[in-house]
Amino acid sequence: MRPDSTSFLEDEIVGKAYDSRLIKRLIKYLWPHKIKVILSIIFLMAISALQLVGPYLTKIVIDDHILVGSWEGINSIGFLYIIVLTSIFALQYGQMYVMRITGQRVMYDLRVQLFSHIQKMSLSFFDRNPVGRLMTRIVNDVEVLNQLFTSGLVVVFGDFFILLGITVTLFLLDWRLALISFCVLPLLLYAARLYREKARSAYRDTRLNLAKLNSNLHENISGMITVQAFGKETDNFNKFEQANLDNCKTQLRSVFCNAVFFPTVEVFTAISISLIIWYGGGGVIKGVIMPGVLVAFIQYLQRFFKPIRDLTEKYNIMQSAMASSERIFKLLDTPEDMINTESPRRIRNLQGDIRFDKVWFSYKQSGNVETELNEACVQSDTRPEEEEDYILKDISFHLNPGESVAIVGATGSGKTSIINLLCRFYDIQDGSILIDGIDIKEMDKYELRRNIGIVLQDVFLFSGDIEYNITIGNDDIPFSKVKEAATYANADGFISKLQNNYHQEVYERGKNFSQGQKQLLAFARALAYDPKILILDEATSSVDTESELLIKDALNKLIKGRTSIIVAHRLSTIKEVDKIIVLQNGKVTEWGKHEELLSKKGIYYNLYQLQYLK
Repeated sequence: MRPDSTSFLEDEIVGKAYDSRLIKRLIKYLWPHKIKVILSIIFLMAISALQLVGPYLTKIVIDDHILVGSWEGINSIGFLYIIVLTSIFALQYGQMYVMRITGQRVMYDLRVQLFSHIQKMSLSFFDRNPVGRLMTRIVNDVEVLNQLFTSGLVVVFGDFFILLGITVTLFLLDWRLALISFCVLPLLLYAARLYREKARSAYRDTRLNLAKLNSNLHENISGMITVQAFGKETDNFNKFEQANLDNCKTQLRSVFCNAVFFPTVEVFTAISISLIIWYGGGGVIKGVIMPGVLVAFIQYLQRFFKPIRDLTEKYNIMQSAMASSERIFKLLDTPEDMINTESPRRIRNLQGDIRFDKVWFSYKQSGNVETELNEACVQSDTRPEEEEDYILKDISFHLNPGESVAIVGATGSGKTSIINLLCRFYDIQDGSILIDGIDIKEMDKYELRRNIGIVLQDVFLFSGDIEYNITIGNDDIPFSKVKEAATYANADGFISKLQNNYHQEVYERGKNFSQGQKQLLAFARALAYDPKILILDEATSSVDTESELLIKDALNKLIKGRTSIIVAHRLSTIKEVDKIIVLQNGKVTEWGKHEELLSKKGIYYNLYQLQYLK
């Protein structure tokens, strides 16, 4: 199903421009950098004060020197004017530098906190939240907050200081001219309000259409093989062109709003100055207003309307920042749904004894184990009516240390779910999973996973080189052990033929290696960590015959001396395991050795017949 606009609205809807609750939380991130923030505010106050000095120096020069024909003091005032301009430049540089450093530090702290929080979440959280949405939180939304800290929150104080300072100065110079100057202010404020409303609508539509455009682009690039294979280039181009056109139209609306409002501010500035020249000029002729006061008023007015324009422009920054912070805090406030106990039991000399005891599991209820429904089920020892929602139903089996078991069954029977539960990627709703007699919920989940080696069907390789992908950056694993593990896993054969051997570059997700080569690298990775429990999920699927032979040989080496759970569609890889468990509709229907299950002529027999006796 193609996502509609409502799915984008959830992320892109624009909130109000100021939310005290969010501002209080954002200030907490500024608090560790309070010295820099205070210094920046001091700089802004100094800048605002110095910007008031220039026009007043002009007044002094005109009224006290030029009009009386006195050259005395003009040079010193001119020199002082240069010092004021130089000081403003230096202070503005310092203020911008300090706040940008602060913004970068706050972004660093936020991204670290977000990434750390995401890493603690269970897989059910990632089932509900697409990767693109989480990336937007960590990258785009945090960057929006950087704009708030560097160009919005603190800078607004400077604008208010300038407005207040100019207002007070104008009334001190001449209250009549001040009233004349501000007569256009109500119209300007109305225009600013109208601009904010129009800009808000245009900004919201721009964000919405940009999200659609990014989604369309991501989908087409990711699925380019399918697009070209089915000749959908023209159709997809037309859809992208339409999304691009919609984005262009909304961007032009924003441009139109800016193109109308900012010249409007200049018009009101010109009208105000015209009124000052008309009224003040008459006052100068009559001798009731000094010419220097008139010139100073004109200069002050030119500076007065600029902060009003800037404040209106910062409305979009504030609005976007509030929406981004709302989304960021919503993510941070999402509780960790799978936490360790207060005093987890330590794992010492793990042997690998595994026991599933009447395990029930449903993805729909994962992360909400303590629901009333589940409590009722435990108390009554009965299953809920919605039994079809459960992926695993009353699963029980036992593996002694060093034993190997294969799990087979049709797609959707629950094979991979057993693996996910053993690693505690999800929590069960009922029953228990024990390792060496200890319930895995009582263990530290990170220590538990460190004792389990996993080789999945879709092997994930990181950008870097081969050695890094075997050690996963663990400096405690020496190169000698890397090479030994790769040799034992039959991966050294193809690695040694590469130009840079173990330092050969690995492209994104290992695109420069075949599926079989990636599987062998995954085996070497598992061997390098030497786990007591080994899990292999569809490890021989989607590979050619030659690679399968290498993988089967590596598999037989890998499971020796380890408690192993193997999920496989190809039954040829599991003939030598100690036990075979057959799943059907989430239940254990058969178990035993290969020959025993064939003699029963049940589900396993039928699966074997389908694969080898067609």
